[in-house]
Amino acid sequence: MHAHRTVEESADEVAAPVSSAIGRAWGKVILLGEHAVVYGVPALAIGIDRGAHASLTPAAGKRCVLEVAAWDVAVHEGDTSTDLARAFSAIVAASRALAGAVVHRTAVRVAARTDLPPGGGLGCSAALGVAVARALVPTAEARQAAELAMAWERVFHGNPSGIDAAISASGGCILFEKGREMQAVGVGAPLTVCLGSSGVTSSTKTMVDGVSRLREQRRPMVDEAFLGIASLVGIARLAIESGDIALLGDLMDQNQRILRGLGLSTDVIERLCGVARDAGALGAKLTGAGGGGCVVALASGAVDADRVLSAWSAAGFGGFTAVVAATKGGAR
Repeated sequence: MHAHRTVEESADEVAAPVSSAIGRAWGKVILLGEHAVVYGVPALAIGIDRGAHASLTPAAGKRCVLEVAAWDVAVHEGDTSTDLARAFSAIVAASRALAGAVVHRTAVRVAARTDLPPGGGLGCSAALGVAVARALVPTAEARQAAELAMAWERVFHGNPSGIDAAISASGGCILFEKGREMQAVGVGAPLTVCLGSSGVTSSTKTMVDGVSRLREQRRPMVDEAFLGIASLVGIARLAIESGDIALLGDLMDQNQRILRGLGLSTDVIERLCGVARDAGALGAKLTGAGGGGCVVALASGAVDADRVLSAWSAAGFGGFTAVVAATKGGAR
């Protein structure tokens, strides 16, 4: 991350107020490792094209403004009445500590939009945070944008692992371990995933707090579950790199069984997983916090993905497909 500067030093490096800036971020899908990642266990995640965008223009007043038109929401810097307002204030304050920010001498208006469902486990809040960060600091590299977005994420989630912000900023496929540099993972064969919505929103903070309480009560059991997840993640990385998607699907199923044992699944999530497997998915599991949100099902290709989506539709569930192309170097 670039060295911090004083507001005055940073302002001197910014020319006349920027007329406009645009930020973009990926949505995220955790393939394996959610919840355990909060406790230092590695997790594997992919970025998907559905994400968030933010555009920036000078504001007429003295305070920075964030507008999310689709939600019919506008908040001002310094407002403490809502989480969104506090998150925006936090990310504006964090950006002012950096050279390259556009908020040193002028207030700005940020218009943000996302095509991810809030509370769906697909990184909606992190994607918005990264997109806003990139609009505020157009020179931000992926790591810097993710760090800025964490100021935003902490308002919503309390103790986030950081994986959502990291993958939202980088895209591709990554191995994330809390407190360590994220690692790009090469993708040996295309990953075709189907994302199905349970129709129930879920609070990441609530679910993370629930696992924390369970760990306080039954630590040996929870820690053993986390060790099992760590083992699955290690094997899954090798499967992704080698293009063994059949093995990856089996590992996802095993991860789902552990998450169910931790009380993170629901009847609806289990039904989504079952319908996907019956339709030919190689594996299926909840993705994100659990307790609702979305299910990720791994397909062997476009034809099988269509079968999964059709089966979900027949069962009353909506969904869509995302593809991560085979790469040599991992994250973009």
